[in-house]
Amino acid sequence: MIKLGIIYGGISTEHDVSIMSAKSILENLNKEKYEIHEIYINEYGKWFEIQNGEKEEIYNLIWTLKELDVVFPILHGIGGEDGTIQGMLELLKVPYVGCGVLASAVGMDKVYSKIIFKEVGIQQAKYLVIYYKNDKYYIRENGIGEELKFEKIIEKLKFPMFVKPSNSGSSVGVKKANDVNELKLAIENASKYDRKIIIEEGIKGKEVECAILEKKDEIIASTVGEIKSAEEFYSFDAKYNIPNSQTIIPAKIEKKLIEEIQKNAIKAFKSIDGRGLARVDFFIEEGTNNIYINEINTMPGFTKISMYPKLFESVGIKYSELLDKLIANAIKD
Repeated sequence: MIKLGIIYGGISTEHDVSIMSAKSILENLNKEKYEIHEIYINEYGKWFEIQNGEKEEIYNLIWTLKELDVVFPILHGIGGEDGTIQGMLELLKVPYVGCGVLASAVGMDKVYSKIIFKEVGIQQAKYLVIYYKNDKYYIRENGIGEELKFEKIIEKLKFPMFVKPSNSGSSVGVKKANDVNELKLAIENASKYDRKIIIEEGIKGKEVECAILEKKDEIIASTVGEIKSAEEFYSFDAKYNIPNSQTIIPAKIEKKLIEEIQKNAIKAFKSIDGRGLARVDFFIEEGTNNIYINEINTMPGFTKISMYPKLFESVGIKYSELLDKLIANAIKD
């Protein structure tokens, strides 16, 4: 049997989402194929092994991990999806599911992923980068920082705007701003989560997602799914707490748009040197059908409502089969 470690929880704001993802994975794993080692990291960074529902703190972490054949680090956000745990597993020479150190770090940091997407020619919404340092905000353009002036933001971008921490997922810390007052409050809120903040011009239209699966030397893009948010935008609550949010798979869009999104999703994945899996999010602008990349997620959610497994299930790859493929790929790498 394959000794498989499922690591979940973590120190990020997405701790609870990680627990939900892990629960779904554990329910869908083939128990005859894997000797499952359930490893939980609490909010303070302590590691525990869970056996028969009982938690026992891990004191010899290196030995525990090196005993495993492969690890599925189903961790979202800081300390799990940002290259840190991937680096540790690389040093220990323990195979793991998902992207490597570089791709994980770049995918987590929206500022740097945007720089790379621009370099490879993937269209994005207009944006500005704000840095928060010593209780002051600075606009950063072309490597030069100047103190924040709201007139400059309004000169460059149109309302509504979306304000996001650079290193955050599940829409944690994201706010929509319709005027200057809301923009100020949104920037203050985002600075609680990160010193780097992105302000994007809003795109009116559909929000869609495409899943990526690396299979041997082939990169497969799923069909495209559309998000119908129960709120004004797909916030954390709309994703996990409000049951009225819906997903439409496949999205009700033209075939040529699906193909263009799939092409751009693979391009984005390759551009950050992705490995294993990812989910790439886009906007389709109303009226023009222009496609804009939103972001890439190198360890997408695996909850029962998550888009990544649902997208592949819609094309005939069942949840348990998808897990088998991801784990097999990690061992072969």
